[in-house]
Amino acid sequence: MEEIETVRLYLKATDIEDAPFILELFNTPKWIRFIGDRNVKDLASATEYIESRMLPQMEAYGFGNYVLVRKEDGAKIGTCGLYKREGLDGVDIGFAMLPNFEGKGYSSEAAIKLKQLAKNEFHLERLNGITLPENAASRNLLEKLGLKLEGAIRLPNDIKDLLFYSTIL
Repeated sequence: MEEIETVRLYLKATDIEDAPFILELFNTPKWIRFIGDRNVKDLASATEYIESRMLPQMEAYGFGNYVLVRKEDGAKIGTCGLYKREGLDGVDIGFAMLPNFEGKGYSSEAAIKLKQLAKNEFHLERLNGITLPENAASRNLLEKLGLKLEGAIRLPNDIKDLLFYSTIL
């Protein structure tokens, strides 16, 4: 599945050419605050992150991280994806947006489409979501997607508890 389309977006599987965008996104204040510093500080480390973390998952499972590209102007505005994470049973949906594009419904549009694909194309039976308790926007979107709060978890090598959401597809 090369490219996914919604009303306003293309969801393009992340590849090496997206390194400048990934560098920008990973260094926004909200990314660092709510997702964490991934030590992506230059184009070389952004490229390495894509090669070592994103591409293998896409190759292994047929899904992973997608760059959100706005149809009207081709702008890369955020990411949304389905992820297999260490310490988490099943598949997690995640999303992030550049600050200028927050609050416009793009994350919701992409996440709704990926939830549909999780069930219909990837034949997943359950979809999970994790977020920090203070990330109200993420919690709201997970709930909009129909995921229910099931408790708190801590992923391996993490120092913070995360809220764990889940739904049967």
